[in-house]
Amino acid sequence: MIGTDIKIVLPEIILAGYSMFILMVAVYGGKDRLAGTIFWLTALVMAGLGLWIAADVDVSRSAFRGAFIDDNFARFAKVVMLFASAIMLLLSQEYLRRNNLLKFEFPVLIALANVGMMMMVSAGDLMALYMGLELQSLSLYVIAAFRRDSLRSTEAGLKYFVLGALSSGLLLYGASLVYGYAGTTQFAGIASTIQGGELGLGMLFGLVFMCVGMGFKISAAPFHMWTPDVYEGSPTPVTAFFATAPKVAAACLFARVVHDAFGAAVSDWKQIIAFLSVLSMFLGAIAAIGQTNIKRLMAYSSISHMGFALMGLAAGTELGVQSLLIYMVIYVAMNVGVFAFILNMEKDGNPVTDIAALGLYSRQEPLRAAALAALMFSLAGIPPLVGFFGKFYVLKAAVQADLAWLAIAGVIASVIGAFYYLRIIYLMYFGEEADALNGKMPTLHYVALMASAFVMIAGIVNLFGIEGFAANAAASLLR
Repeated sequence: MIGTDIKIVLPEIILAGYSMFILMVAVYGGKDRLAGTIFWLTALVMAGLGLWIAADVDVSRSAFRGAFIDDNFARFAKVVMLFASAIMLLLSQEYLRRNNLLKFEFPVLIALANVGMMMMVSAGDLMALYMGLELQSLSLYVIAAFRRDSLRSTEAGLKYFVLGALSSGLLLYGASLVYGYAGTTQFAGIASTIQGGELGLGMLFGLVFMCVGMGFKISAAPFHMWTPDVYEGSPTPVTAFFATAPKVAAACLFARVVHDAFGAAVSDWKQIIAFLSVLSMFLGAIAAIGQTNIKRLMAYSSISHMGFALMGLAAGTELGVQSLLIYMVIYVAMNVGVFAFILNMEKDGNPVTDIAALGLYSRQEPLRAAALAALMFSLAGIPPLVGFFGKFYVLKAAVQADLAWLAIAGVIASVIGAFYYLRIIYLMYFGEEADALNGKMPTLHYVALMASAFVMIAGIVNLFGIEGFAANAAASLLR
């Protein structure tokens, strides 16, 4: 039995073992002299694990008496997270080297965060959920404050830690209430105690507190307060990582909990999620209008996009979960390209974050400007780019689940949010000329930017098959 369980969790064991092995090798083998090699090796290990997990399809199994679930839903999320983390790790290397931050601890922390995220999306038990969530969170707290000589970075790490501890406490309190009323920590056991599709008052309070904790992790309003400051204060590679893999992990954890543990009480939790969705979409769209710092702008953008992702989850249907997964993949693909560009916004070797610096950028670098414009159009959800299809799927799921009011609210929020994306395009092509950005874009960053823009355009044909994979993943969650 134990041997079978270990085989099921082998990818997580390998990544955790690799992280500890590399940590020891780096400590005793010259520390930062090996940093460049460790970056590449860690990215290759994560990409390799992603390919291995992707090859193991159409098998649903559990380990440790249901505490760990390995199904198509978990594998879909893990593949996205591992590849996103590997790409962001490689894109981070040059920036960290330029700013004397190329430390071996960075890839180790990213790898450990991925172990936690993989545990989160496979959790079938409240204790397993909390273990994965805390392993991810502790790693993220450290990398948020990775620039130790920067007050802003230290402030970002401290704010994230304090508010993260508060959200973890709320989630843990909710989990304890659920355990107290259900008599079990296993999701399947919790689901079996729900009678007639309605939650008792104690269980409902537990669910609300757990939704608050998970809402914090996904940057959903009104639990978003950490996001703008942490995005702005953290080193840009850390911000880029925050905007990709951890968002997928939090969204999929949310879906796992509400469907596996509370799937028999959809009418109770869909109201909570619909409220978070509306608030996030409008707050992110409106608050971003006044932002001039591109990292803060992307923070509010992420809040708004998580609102759209939650719209799919609020539907409470298989199509809703499928739309959530499609949306998250598209969101990650867009952010890879955008942050590949932001990482190289420099003037005379100094990072530049003011969007005014993009004034008439199209005259300096027409290809880069065109690629960024395509990504901004896609983030705004303007057809026929792929970003439009992400929003189309979640809107369709909401309408089919009799949440037409939520879909209408999403359309209005999308129109409002288009302003700040189009403003960047306006600045690049029609704005006032600014001092030329002269940061050199490494080949890898250039390829990531162009590939991301290409995906936004070419993906309109069939979304590169993501729709079918997401459908299989959603079906396995709602089995």
